[in-house]
Amino acid sequence: MPRSRERIRTTTLRLPGPIYDQLKSVVEKEKAGAGNIVSFNDAIVSAIKSYLKMYHRRRIDAAFAGMAEDIDYQKEAALLAEDFAYSDWEALEIAEKDLTGEPVEHGTSDAR
Repeated sequence: MPRSRERIRTTTLRLPGPIYDQLKSVVEKEKAGAGNIVSFNDAIVSAIKSYLKMYHRRRIDAAFAGMAEDIDYQKEAALLAEDFAYSDWEALEIAEKDLTGEPVEHGTSDAR
């Protein structure tokens, strides 16, 4: 018997009738059309994975949203932006010249 890399756990799931019927219909259509979902179980696992991704994204977004109100973070971000202002400008200038086909001279700018 081949050994699976993931440990599989069995659980009981209770679904409201309309959700069960819709999912069963989707699985049957997918099987008939040779889609990606091959079983009822696969559809549920896929739905749970999607939910967990969304959940983790929301948590990350909430953490970043807190940064918008953090005064210390805002000060640090402003200092970093100031520190990199020259190199950002230089990179923009190089990109613009590259787009227009102008020759790019590295290290000769006197804008500093």
